[in-house]
Amino acid sequence: MAEKIIMMASQRRAPPAIPAVLETPTGLLSDQLARPLHDLRISVTDRCNFRCVYCMPKEVFDKDYQYLPHTSLLSFEEITRLAKTFIAHGVEKIRLTGGEPLLRKNIERLIAMLAELKTVHGKPLDLTLTTNASLLARKAQSLKDAGLQRITVSLDALDNTVFQRMNDVDFSVDDVLHGIDVAHQVGLGPIKINMVVKAGMNDQEILPMARHFKHTPYILRFIEYMDVGASNGWKMDEVIPSAEVVSRIHAEMPLEALSANYTGETAARWRYADGAGEIGVISSVSHAFCRDCTRARLSTEGKLYTCLFASSGHDLRALLRDGRSDAEIGTVLAHLWRARGDRYSELRTNNTDGLQAGATKVEMSYIGG
Repeated sequence: MAEKIIMMASQRRAPPAIPAVLETPTGLLSDQLARPLHDLRISVTDRCNFRCVYCMPKEVFDKDYQYLPHTSLLSFEEITRLAKTFIAHGVEKIRLTGGEPLLRKNIERLIAMLAELKTVHGKPLDLTLTTNASLLARKAQSLKDAGLQRITVSLDALDNTVFQRMNDVDFSVDDVLHGIDVAHQVGLGPIKINMVVKAGMNDQEILPMARHFKHTPYILRFIEYMDVGASNGWKMDEVIPSAEVVSRIHAEMPLEALSANYTGETAARWRYADGAGEIGVISSVSHAFCRDCTRARLSTEGKLYTCLFASSGHDLRALLRDGRSDAEIGTVLAHLWRARGDRYSELRTNNTDGLQAGATKVEMSYIGG
C-alpha cells in the first residue's frame, strides 16, 4: 500500500467560483476533446456490506473506518436538483451507485423523484442502478414500482469459496442469483452482470460464468482489474486483458463481434455464434476508451468528478447549501465540463509506471464505478 489513500471524509476545497456571466443551458455541452455530457453516475452512500478486494479491502475499511456522517450526504432533494441541472446540459442516463446503493434508507423515494424527470427532448431518463444484490430480492418490486428501469449486478464468481474470497464476507452466490432472478421477474431489465477479473484470484471462473449465463436473458460483462483508488494495492500483473478473456471463451463457445449500442459505451460487445446471448468486455487498462467517455460522477457528499481516476473533485454541495441559484450552479457545471481534458487511461497505457508513482486517487467506493 505505497500510494496515498484519499479518505472519504477528506477536507473540502473551496467551492468553484461563480462565473461573472451566467448562461442558459442548451442541452449541448462538450469538453476539450469534443465529448458531450451524456451520463451521470451518482453515489448515494459511502457504505457497503461487502469488502471486495478491488474496492473496499477489509484491511483499510475495517471496524474503525470513519464513514461520512449523514449530514454530509446529499439529501434526495439536493440530488434531484443537481440531476435537473445535469439534464439541462444534455444528460440522458443516470446510474445510482455506492458503496452499496440499496443500503441508503428509502432509496425508492429518490428513484421516484428522479423517474419524474425528463431529458431536454422530453423523453424519460434511462434510470439504472448498480448493486451487489445482497438486498435485491426483497427490494426488487419496490424499486420497479418507484420507476427504476434496470439494474447491473456485481458477481465475481460462481464458486462460493472464490466468491467469498473476492468479497471477503459470508454471503452466498445462491442469494445473489436469487436476487437476479427476482429482479428479472418484476421487469428490471435487461440485467447486466459485472465480473471483475483479477489474475490468480478468480480468473478460473471466466468459463464457468460464461457457461452459466449463456442461454439466459442476462448480459455478462468482464471488467479488467483497474487501478481505481489506492487501497486495493493494484498491480499490472494482476490484470487479465480482455482480449484473453474473449479468447478463452471463444475457444469453447465461438463469439462474433457486435457494434456498440451507442457512442461512449464502455463495453465492447460480443455475441455467441449460435445465438445464445451476448457478453461484454470492459478494457480500460489494456484498451482505453477515454476518447468516447461521456460520464460525470457525483460523489456521496456532492463533489463532481470528471474522471473515474481523478484525484480531486469540485464541491457542488457547497453551492447548493450557500443558496446559489440553478442558473449559477448550471453555469459552473458548464465551465467545468468545457475545461475537462481527462484521459487517464490513455496516458496510463503509455506510461503506467510513471502515472502510478506517488499517485493520489479517489477511492471507487466514494464515487462509484
